[in-house]
Amino acid sequence: MKRTLSILLFLSLAACAGLRAGGLIPGQSTLEDVLVAMGPPALQWQEPDGSRRLAYPRGPMGVHTYMVDVAPNGRLARIENAMDMSTFARVAAGLNADEVSRLLGPPVDEWTSYFTARDELVLGWRYCDDWNQLARFFVLFDGKNTVRSTMSLLENQVGSCGGSWGGCWCSR
Repeated sequence: MKRTLSILLFLSLAACAGLRAGGLIPGQSTLEDVLVAMGPPALQWQEPDGSRRLAYPRGPMGVHTYMVDVAPNGRLARIENAMDMSTFARVAAGLNADEVSRLLGPPVDEWTSYFTARDELVLGWRYCDDWNQLARFFVLFDGKNTVRSTMSLLENQVGSCGGSWGGCWCSR
């Protein structure tokens, strides 16, 4: 029993170590503090009000993309994992690719596909679903670069896991 608890504790600590944002406090930490703690972002946007949004994906094998919002005064406003169902629900038909990137961060390059017959671009992100299974969220764009639809598949549905239905669990 002790060995099992030790292993579970180790795995939970290892899962938390991926963020590397120790000591960052909303309202107190500055943009410079964020950059020191987390490094350079994969993407960033300057908003009209002077705030900034920074994307920190932990993929392609990771299941988190941290979106860091910095207020116009240069202070950290929030850090949130964008790879969850509430964020995916905000990806709606009609959004453009930049709007989707601002919500989800950069997609996994290896899962980008273009289907000529449908004039459709498909981008994918990896996440851990509500049942603790590895999954992929896909956004399908039409020829005008706007969201046509979305879909989620478990990784075992795309042939990435062993076994008929199991073996593809998150470590969180």
